Amino acid sequence: MIRRLLPKSPPTSRCLSDFVKVVEVGPRDGLQNVKSVVPTEIKVELIDRLSGCGFKSIECTSFVSPKWVPQLADSGAVLTQISRLPGVSYPVLVPNMKGLTGALEHNVTEIGIFTAASEAFCKKNINCSIEESFERFSPTIQLAKERGVAVRGYVSCVAGCPYQGAVDAKTVAMVSEKLLEMGCFEVSLGDTIGVGTPAKIKEILTELSGIPFTNLALHCHDTYGQALANVSTGLDMGIRVFDSSVSGLGGCPYARGASGNVATEDLLYLLEGAGAETGVSLDKVIETGVFISDFLGRANGSKVALARSK
Repeated sequence: MIRRLLPKSPPTSRCLSDFVKVVEVGPRDGLQNVKSVVPTEIKVELIDRLSGCGFKSIECTSFVSPKWVPQLADSGAVLTQISRLPGVSYPVLVPNMKGLTGALEHNVTEIGIFTAASEAFCKKNINCSIEESFERFSPTIQLAKERGVAVRGYVSCVAGCPYQGAVDAKTVAMVSEKLLEMGCFEVSLGDTIGVGTPAKIKEILTELSGIPFTNLALHCHDTYGQALANVSTGLDMGIRVFDSSVSGLGGCPYARGASGNVATEDLLYLLEGAGAETGVSLDKVIETGVFISDFLGRANGSKVALARSK
């Protein structure tokens, strides 16, 4: 019998269930740092394949300047050509009002905005301070809400920063609370450079104890091989939403040493072993990971996929 990771007697302050939502970020976070240009039709096929896997949320692309992220210059074309399934959200990342305007032209129903828990990273990534990022995103969130578009917030570098080093958990809490106050329905906590450990994740989530964990997600990178251990810690403490990338694609272009996200295949295997329900087909995700890895000519970053291929 498989030992269940889900707590038998969760704290009354948490709203827990055996269902875990997996947010697939491969088409955006996974591909944004690929050096060779991925054709639009391949991105569309990737997203359509992922739609068929059972995900309820697939982060498709980003409406950022092609100057900064040339890989995502075809964001409009991608959204126009994908086959959107009922009940599936296809969020896009937007850096500002211009990005939101472009996204609205393609009938998006959910956007992501991003800041950081590190002043140094915030200035490197979006060229402003943390406080200035709130001011910048305020009209974006307001317009999105007026148009009936859901807003998800991303906080980068919650466990450490490539420029300033250590990041205070109190800052993570402050930024997360502010984003929720501004109107984000959920905040994704990103270990952008993958330096977090279970102890650090526990420290962060303990500091966030005043926030309902139904409004939080974890976004773990596997640079130091800690991603699944960190996910397990989050799961034990009550997190029920996790971001991941098919075949472990990813890496932030603004974070030195940030290797791929936790592989969706490995995350699903862990969750299934823990007795969690995801509604996602592991076999189909493995097939999709093989498809995109073969196209990119890269080794599949999922240990589960590699084990299943033997």
